[in-house]
Amino acid sequence: MDFWIFVIALAVIWLLFSKKKKLPPPRINGRNISQINNTSRQKPLNKPTNSVASMNSRTSDDDELATFTVVNGLTVEYRTSREQTCETAARRNTRPARWIKQGENITIQNTVISRGNFYFGDHLKIYSSHEYNYNNGSDASLVNDALSIEYISRHYEDESLGYWPSFSTLSPRCRGAYLDWLASERNDAGCPIGYIFIYFYGLERRILVDGKQEAISDNEFKSLFEEVLRLRTLFQANNSFRRYSTQLIETMALLRPAIIVLENENEYFASGSSLLFQFRLASTVAQGEPVSAGLALAWLKYYPEYTLRTPARRCAEVFTALFIQRYVKKFGEGLVVKPNKTRLKLDYTPASNTLRGVRIELTDLPDPSVLKAPVQKLIPIAESCINALDAYSRYLGKKDASASDVVAIMLLPDEILTENAEEMFAGFKRWADERIRENSGLATVADFWARLGMPVPDKINKKEAELMQNFTRRAGYGIAPDMRYHLVKPEPEGNLVLFAEGHAEFYIPSEEFTSVSVALRLGAMMAQMDKIVDIAEQAALEKIIDHNDSLTPMEKRSLHAYLVWRLNTPASMAGLKGKIEQLSNKEKSTIGNVIIHVACADGKIDPAEIKQLEKIYASLGLDSNTVTSDIHRLSTAEKTSSATLQATSETSSTFSLDETVLARHESDTTDVRLLLSTIFVEDTTEDASPADTAAPPTTGLDKAHHQLYQRLLEKERWARNDVAELCQQLNLMVSGAIETINDWSFEQVDAPVLDDDDDIYVDLEIAQELKG
Repeated sequence: MDFWIFVIALAVIWLLFSKKKKLPPPRINGRNISQINNTSRQKPLNKPTNSVASMNSRTSDDDELATFTVVNGLTVEYRTSREQTCETAARRNTRPARWIKQGENITIQNTVISRGNFYFGDHLKIYSSHEYNYNNGSDASLVNDALSIEYISRHYEDESLGYWPSFSTLSPRCRGAYLDWLASERNDAGCPIGYIFIYFYGLERRILVDGKQEAISDNEFKSLFEEVLRLRTLFQANNSFRRYSTQLIETMALLRPAIIVLENENEYFASGSSLLFQFRLASTVAQGEPVSAGLALAWLKYYPEYTLRTPARRCAEVFTALFIQRYVKKFGEGLVVKPNKTRLKLDYTPASNTLRGVRIELTDLPDPSVLKAPVQKLIPIAESCINALDAYSRYLGKKDASASDVVAIMLLPDEILTENAEEMFAGFKRWADERIRENSGLATVADFWARLGMPVPDKINKKEAELMQNFTRRAGYGIAPDMRYHLVKPEPEGNLVLFAEGHAEFYIPSEEFTSVSVALRLGAMMAQMDKIVDIAEQAALEKIIDHNDSLTPMEKRSLHAYLVWRLNTPASMAGLKGKIEQLSNKEKSTIGNVIIHVACADGKIDPAEIKQLEKIYASLGLDSNTVTSDIHRLSTAEKTSSATLQATSETSSTFSLDETVLARHESDTTDVRLLLSTIFVEDTTEDASPADTAAPPTTGLDKAHHQLYQRLLEKERWARNDVAELCQQLNLMVSGAIETINDWSFEQVDAPVLDDDDDIYVDLEIAQELKG
């Protein structure tokens, strides 16, 4: 009963179609319906097989034949021959098609094509085996000059140039455009990719089919290889073409390894279905050799149950370098894998839809790519590399970011440095050594930023200060002031001081370090009161560092650099209050003695210095009334110990005090205390930089993009075609939708949430941030 319903349905379809155009009776598996009606009661039809039964007659009577193809007895496909009008059939090219070799001239409708490498004629020889099958001698690449051709620029395209283009189904204009491309140098990257695929189909058939059926010389084979290689380079921006051309290049290397040698095989391993990778891995394991780092990484990419996250794809070269280093560190020459029983089968997936299943014949080898245990040892290494590159990847995901930016360089793990980074650090080290050798490390902030190849920022906020600190640390130096330890930042128009080795990575300032740094700051203020820093004053401050056995060598180097910076930077009392509150009474008293000693170091004390001493005493919680007595005490102690200060300045050779000056300043103590509330204040809160404070998004996603984004969150990896279907349902374009969603993501978390790399990847970590 089901069969008769099926027959009646076909008859109805035929009757409806025949009202518009007279057609012969439709056929089922090569038999028309009337034949079935006449014989069905006498003899049942043979049971359809699992293969597709199709009869496309080449006779002129069948040019307008409506053909029904039965697939497994269930599916019906309706076809009418295209382009085969009576006029076309009358002037068909009946010559068998042949391969036009490179350099052979051929004229097609007044157009001379001299570069060859394509099939020309009406029909190709039919090949059929378990490896490949041409049903009717047609080929998508076959150039048939019997078809209508209208010459036009090679850049023309219309709807006939579909996903699987074929010369025979192109419109006359598209055929003309393709012939225009064939007659050119074939190096115009702006041509529609469909024409390049039609050309590629011919190369594919020549290499894989003719190469097995007839003798193709090694010279021609190598010439074809170079042509495929050229096309891959020229059109590699198209992900689909790059994938198919890569596969053909790999296959050619496997078919004739004696003449096709790839310079860098790892480049071709990038494909998740790399035939060359599968063969190299199988050969390595079969011979009992260790798996190299390159093969190990390719194995990860090939493994279907593991997907490399965004940093590994966005920063592919850096990730590869880091993975190789860490793999070698853990496994030395590499993992040794025991051969398994599963045998290797390499099947080529053609780009052409007229070529089916090509198997590459190789010697008997195991197929270790299906093993899980070795890959489980590789995944932790890959994950550690991905985590180490996360910040670097996020930075590169920003608009206008570059791997050569100093910020990007600073985010790279210590194990790897790019060539640009190495050059930058080398130049910086030469400059830093010169500054330390000739000027005690003193340099301008503007000169420092010039070494980084960047303009001086208008203001040095937290982000800029951290960049300066981290860069000098990576170069092997320290910087003063360092916000983490000296609790102050340099000014854009000011100075800084470099010193060798720098601070330890996890250094925490000791109490002694903090106490001495406060003393140096106050002492430097006293030394600068008369606008001239005397050598004796500087020497007195340096002794505070050198004679303190509680300080480590690193802390002493840091404090010496800090002192040089303080003595070459205008004095400021801002921010001292918080630091002084951390000191003990004993430390405060010691600092009081230090600054008195510094004030007297040049052999004289000016009225302004006494006033400043009183302010400092008050800020330390000491009695400012004792300033004059402490000066007298120091003077008496100096005389008693016969250790009179010897000033090196020619203008000041003896220590003297003006008693009237001391008396006058004792009466000014009250006024000085009133000034302290305005002098000793906390540093003002620094302006938050755009990078430190994420501004709330000003706009969200519209309804369509929001729905698309929510669907994409369902899994990490999407085939591009699946995303295209989702976009079509929402009336969106794939590229535009991805850009819109990423722009929205940038506004909120300063990073893209989608990665368009042939397949579409969702960065689940960024997605989690967006939820928060």
